[in-house]
Amino acid sequence: MTARAPFEILLIGGGHAHLAVLADWIRNGLPVTRAAVLTPSRFLRYSGTVPGWIAGEYSPEDGLVDVQALAKRAGAEFIADRCIAIDPAVRSVMTLSSGLIAFKTCSIDTGGVGRAARVLGDDPRIADVRPIDAFAERVREWSHTARARRVAVIGGGAGGTELAFGLRNMRTEGTKPEVTLIAGTDGLLPGFGARARSLVQSELSAQGIEVTAENARIENAQLLAGPRKLEPTDLIVAAIGSGAPDWPAAGGLATDAQGFIAVDAQQRVLSHPYIFAAGDVASRQDSHVPRSGVHAVHTGPLLAANIRAAALGLEPSRTYHPRPASLYLISIGNGLAIAVYGSLAAKGRWAAKFKRWIDKRWLASYAHLAETE
Repeated sequence: MTARAPFEILLIGGGHAHLAVLADWIRNGLPVTRAAVLTPSRFLRYSGTVPGWIAGEYSPEDGLVDVQALAKRAGAEFIADRCIAIDPAVRSVMTLSSGLIAFKTCSIDTGGVGRAARVLGDDPRIADVRPIDAFAERVREWSHTARARRVAVIGGGAGGTELAFGLRNMRTEGTKPEVTLIAGTDGLLPGFGARARSLVQSELSAQGIEVTAENARIENAQLLAGPRKLEPTDLIVAAIGSGAPDWPAAGGLATDAQGFIAVDAQQRVLSHPYIFAAGDVASRQDSHVPRSGVHAVHTGPLLAANIRAAALGLEPSRTYHPRPASLYLISIGNGLAIAVYGSLAAKGRWAAKFKRWIDKRWLASYAHLAETE
């Protein structure tokens, strides 16, 4: 077999930041002769629409971005495969099915991996939120079973809270599921202001969603929160944040203490500056940037500019600086949402409409790029 020539740019993963890179290539031209996108799925599922989809506010297709179509429009090859190892010294990656792929410059935006079994213990009822596609399929299948009755959501952050509301309002084969939100000892919405926590707590109570501020664990095939046994439980949703994949550290890339790829202000890997990383898989070492979708989206255009500069032999110089506060729109599953900005928070139908408008505008922008001739 003839060895494939190295790609000048290889995008590993089809995450939010890499969508912005593909958009830049479509709008401004491919900065190199040969580029490729390596990701296992043709579509990216936008996680912001998943709670609304569970509650029946979106269709399953509403949150999909066609990464393969974007790659084609950008002039890049699309490789439907998964990266399982990297050798940065020789600039190559090993894939699950396609063998070795060589590169000159690459960028990693694969997202994190599920860590529920490691944190909680193993249990067949666990549905880890990562990867989001597998989670959505698991919930869809579960909703059509006779056991769609009692759900425990583990994780009191904005993501876990939204999922608790979505599941409480899910249209199952029977009645609405009973939902318990296990927020952990950090409590409900850690890092949010008192007003936001008060509004969310009141809505959780109004919808009959019990909240417990204890840490969850699996013990003797039973779900416990502190000393309390939460059985029977039919589905355990783990919204506890993502873990780091093993292969970056195993390949010799610089990582932080948790195994996330350590990058500088320009998203370059500290140990190998010809490799970039962004999104949940990366950890900025010059400043604290939370690993969340909102920051990955905003990082994307800066990453695109830096990859373009590196491809043209220039010094990457763009840096993403998080704003002092970010706007959060928390869907509560009943046609309303809670808008949060810093210490300010308000609830209303207008907030839900604003969230749907933002989501649909973001998704439509990529649909337009993929279809434009």
